[in-house]
Amino acid sequence: MLNDKYKDRSIIIHIVLALIIIVFIGRLAQLQLYEDYTGVAEDNAFYRKPIYAPRGLIYDRNGKLLVYNQPTYDLMVTMKELRDQAKAGTPIDTLEFCGLLGITHQQFCDRMAYIKDRRKNYGYSQLTPQRFMTQLSPEDYAMLQEHLRKFPGFTIQNRTLRNYNYPCGAHVLGSIGEVSKRQIERDPYYRPGDYAGSEGLELTYEKQLRGINGEEILLRDSRGRIQGKYKDGEFDYMPIAGENITTTLDIELQMIAEELLQGKIGSIVAIEPSTGEILAMASNPTWNPSLLVGRLRSEYYPILQNDSIIPFLNRATGGLYSPGSTFKTLQALVCLEHGGITRYTKFPCSGPNSKPIKCTHHHGSPVSLEEAIQESCNPFFWLTYKATLERDGYGEGNENFKQNYRRWREDILSFGLGFKWDDSDVFGLKDGAIYRAETYDKIYGKRGWKALTIRSNSIGQGEVLVTPIQLANAVAVIANKGYYITPHLNKCDSLLDNRHEAKVSQKHYDVVQEGMWRVCEYGTAHYYKLPELAVCGKTGTTDNSHGKPHSIFFGYAPRENPQIAIAVVIENAGFGSQFACPIAMLCIEKYLYREITQKALFDRMKTMVLNPKVKMWNR
Repeated sequence: MLNDKYKDRSIIIHIVLALIIIVFIGRLAQLQLYEDYTGVAEDNAFYRKPIYAPRGLIYDRNGKLLVYNQPTYDLMVTMKELRDQAKAGTPIDTLEFCGLLGITHQQFCDRMAYIKDRRKNYGYSQLTPQRFMTQLSPEDYAMLQEHLRKFPGFTIQNRTLRNYNYPCGAHVLGSIGEVSKRQIERDPYYRPGDYAGSEGLELTYEKQLRGINGEEILLRDSRGRIQGKYKDGEFDYMPIAGENITTTLDIELQMIAEELLQGKIGSIVAIEPSTGEILAMASNPTWNPSLLVGRLRSEYYPILQNDSIIPFLNRATGGLYSPGSTFKTLQALVCLEHGGITRYTKFPCSGPNSKPIKCTHHHGSPVSLEEAIQESCNPFFWLTYKATLERDGYGEGNENFKQNYRRWREDILSFGLGFKWDDSDVFGLKDGAIYRAETYDKIYGKRGWKALTIRSNSIGQGEVLVTPIQLANAVAVIANKGYYITPHLNKCDSLLDNRHEAKVSQKHYDVVQEGMWRVCEYGTAHYYKLPELAVCGKTGTTDNSHGKPHSIFFGYAPRENPQIAIAVVIENAGFGSQFACPIAMLCIEKYLYREITQKALFDRMKTMVLNPKVKMWNR
């Protein structure tokens, strides 16, 4: 009876011991019967050495080589071999080694610590060669190769890196950077230390450009040292080079565009209207793409990233601007389609005394549509907008008015504004903005707005925001009399299928084209008209809260059978006729005639510095 109180405890202890034994037996069975140690054994026995495929080359539309490969070398270290050497009593001479590489002993130690830190060096193994130093030049390689035998554990891995024939096109072409842990997890093609496109064409066409890496299988001995090829290379395979890409760019036009943007903040986009092929896409500030290659990348990337005027922003695709008076041409087309006006409509203008929107200057009154485009008459386009939206009612909650606004908005969007194209290969596109009626309902209340409330939209200000590439595409629609091929950079026939129709009848384009021709012959752009060339265009000047107005121009040439459509935006430069227009005319001349005859104008535009903060990263 005395021991009865311990009986229950004894049973519990036996049960616990039985459970522990069962767990151990189960785990042992799993290890023996189900776990696959083939991969671990192979890692110990084999070293799978990658053979990197050369990236595809990039050409301009005329076959000029833009981007090519040059040999480079990575210095690799196998930690186990280094450790075994030290255990054998013959460690490497780190001071001599550092002297050869031009680094300090502290840098050597820091790099070794980084390599062994699994949190930073994803996929670290002491048996696998790790990158100690990347992208050595052929000269560094030749010097190091003579002494490498004195440093067991260190080997050379052949690579290639990008090089550029021209110091321009950085935003368009993009660059190459080391892949992140996230990229490796997302795409099993990549291994730690690999490189991939990080912006521009290099990113958009990464899978085509990168090719397929090869592999060499090497045998290790029991101490992890490389002994030679496995089965004389029977299972090795060679890399497949990446595909070459021919772009739509005209590199000579691209260079001229970037030269003309020196000392300024802005962008230039030129498109072949009939095909949607981008002839030039320049943004400033920019940089020489060679600055982000190899070991220079680690030096210049943070400098560019921290520059206060944001060189990494491609203003051609990501800069948002009010289109100003260039928008009046689209306004005219949509309002003609809706019946708010006809080509014979005339409205009065009182110059600077006009209300609620004043004109910038005095001219004849009443004014016709062609004259309004030529003179950039604000009151005409306000009255045109008002007549279109209010033709079925006054507004302030009138559903017919809102329906007219919705239709107006949809037709404006059909010119490629307000959204980024999902069928384009251009990197970094932004949406822009043309507000929905529902958005105005939230801002002003459902009965709190009418045409007068949003009158700034009539002249391309207010809530209308576009990117320069959208502007260039919109003027290409006018040049084509009603359609556009989505702007693209790969000169590939399949992209020509991406045709979009604007919601404006072809019959309305002639009168607007006539007005745009008058702008360049007699209006705000006539000072820079090109001899014996009919150019159609429109200047624009848009207010902003950060200094002087932006200078804007868009146009196309020739008037018949257009070959180039162009948009130019120069920030804080004043009137559209002062900078954007002459710069556009110089680009048009360069593309159509292959030379610039207006040398004095070119030199003046090129050397004019509007923003002293703009650094010359592209030279």
